[in-house]
Amino acid sequence: MQNFKKLSVWRKAMEASRECYAVTAGFPAAERFGLQAQMRRAAVSIPSNIAEGSGRRSSKDFVRFLRIAYGSSCELETQALLAISLEFGDEAELQKLLAAVDEVQRMLSTLIDRVTGAS
Repeated sequence: MQNFKKLSVWRKAMEASRECYAVTAGFPAAERFGLQAQMRRAAVSIPSNIAEGSGRRSSKDFVRFLRIAYGSSCELETQALLAISLEFGDEAELQKLLAAVDEVQRMLSTLIDRVTGAS
């Protein structure tokens, strides 16, 4: 369909993934295989699904992967909120991650609407 690297939503999702890796580096060592790993998987899933969907041959498949990316962004949002409530990592950095995730969600919604022809 298109080169995913040219999609602004993919670039923003990559930034959010890097932010996630940075903030989770400060989590307690006991969370290495827990919340830290879960958050990183969800963060990586967002740009990965955008990229995979953009390589599909149909708009229907592209939208399906964009929706999966959106679901992963909701998962990451939930996990970041949990990290804040558990007082893991730096709260200001987690809030910055939440803002980035919110922007990615808005961008994904807009792109899904554009591809499906919804208004």
